Amino acid sequence: MRYQVLPSLTLLFTISMYAFPVAAQSTLPAVDVTAADIKAFIDALPKDAISDRPIRVVNVGNGKAGVYGVFRPQALPGDAIRHDTSVTEIYYMLEGTATLVTGGVIAEEVSSGLSPNTNRANYRGPRIEGGVSRRIMPGDVVLIPPNVPHWWSSLDSDIRYLIFRPDPEGLQAER
Repeated sequence: MRYQVLPSLTLLFTISMYAFPVAAQSTLPAVDVTAADIKAFIDALPKDAISDRPIRVVNVGNGKAGVYGVFRPQALPGDAIRHDTSVTEIYYMLEGTATLVTGGVIAEEVSSGLSPNTNRANYRGPRIEGGVSRRIMPGDVVLIPPNVPHWWSSLDSDIRYLIFRPDPEGLQAER
């Protein structure tokens, strides 16, 4: 696995937080999420379901920021999804290869209830029409702005990835 790339991801995540208003002086401590923590967390996720669970969510002074571990089995690529939220998603692929489609419109879009992460509306459908398709492999990073449809249209294998979620409204529960 490419868990040793975490220092670069930490820098990317930090840079993304500058899109939010910055507090004059932060007295909050730095938070560590080690490669060993990430590996153990993702290894413990169920292997027969799509899992997107928080490893850590913390107050960063100008909102919250979350690091989530995801396991997605090859047999369950899942529906296209759109989150009605102000939270950006930053995907970092750890293992596996797949095709990710972003943008366009979700075909046959329906409400799928509230997000467990933000308590805001989620929408899903069987596919995306008119989006941009790209092949994602270990080490790749994709930034998905709020409200942008996204969909793993095909998985070449099981995939493991991290999602960084900078949250300017502080919607995510701290963990």
